[in-house]
Amino acid sequence: LLVLLSPPSWNLTTNGYLFLYFQVLKAFDYSSPWKGQEQMYKLDIGWPKIPEYFTGQTFCVAVDSLHGLVFVGQRGDNVPKVLVFSEEGYFLYSWNNTVEMPHGIFVLNTATDSSVWITDVGTGKYGHTVKQYSPSGKLMQILGTPGNAGSSLIPLQFDQPAEIYVEESGDIYVVDGDGGMNNRLLKLSNDYKEIWLAGTNGTGIGQFKIPHSVTVDPFGRVWVADRDNKRIQVFDKVTGEWLGSWSSCFSEDGPYSVRFTANYKYLIVAQLNINRLAILAAPPVGSIGDCVMVNTVQLADETKPHLVDVDMKSGAVYVAEIGAQQVQKYIPL
Repeated sequence: LLVLLSPPSWNLTTNGYLFLYFQVLKAFDYSSPWKGQEQMYKLDIGWPKIPEYFTGQTFCVAVDSLHGLVFVGQRGDNVPKVLVFSEEGYFLYSWNNTVEMPHGIFVLNTATDSSVWITDVGTGKYGHTVKQYSPSGKLMQILGTPGNAGSSLIPLQFDQPAEIYVEESGDIYVVDGDGGMNNRLLKLSNDYKEIWLAGTNGTGIGQFKIPHSVTVDPFGRVWVADRDNKRIQVFDKVTGEWLGSWSSCFSEDGPYSVRFTANYKYLIVAQLNINRLAILAAPPVGSIGDCVMVNTVQLADETKPHLVDVDMKSGAVYVAEIGAQQVQKYIPL
């Protein structure tokens, strides 16, 4: 049974394909009888092989597409904070030390090595930090002042840093934070010095209310999920200059995540309170415009998708769900 919640409306994507978009009341995959609707993803019901390894609240996920690994950050008492799976869904190992409350996670691959970056919003002696680990969990670097929230740049301090994105050059982008005193986007050099800082608390251009997720496209643009302002804001990665914002897609719920698909044609945005993934058309170079929603993936009630990551080889989308307490894998069709 398909139930239309709103009248069908035609959206024209940048590729010129027509998608019939409608919201369907369901929690399972379906094959649409409507010729215009093109389902873009399907749930991989075999991932992971043994879901019982998820023993806490799964807040974040990061893909190491070079080595076929998936890192999951979870919270809870007496649970391993980082779980590592193969992209096929087999549990490999876990680690726990020096991670209190993971919020965001990111994998960086360079020509010589790989590392895992975690933002920690804990309030204990390891909290308010951004940490770099080896893939096996060895602590390599701490940014911020462990256990102390703050706004200082020298020494560097964070207050509940939400997420991190690291470029191959080593340049770092941090959105700080997840409800603390700071509402800012910080770019750091590979030796952890400030390059530029954008944002204060507010609703104006370039201001934030909970900057929750950050990513960078190949065209020199930094994308931030400005969660409680219900918009995505875009900045120039070299100068930090504000380039534009998207808000029309987020009247129902703000964006929790920003991640590009492997071909950079679309953005995948989690909307936690309406249990939905929105698939937005990426704008052409030199133009931000406003958002065009080309597709959605409706999740079950109370799933609460928090953050996502994309395998840049296979195109698979991994969704960390704090309501369902699991990570799910969606495969592009």
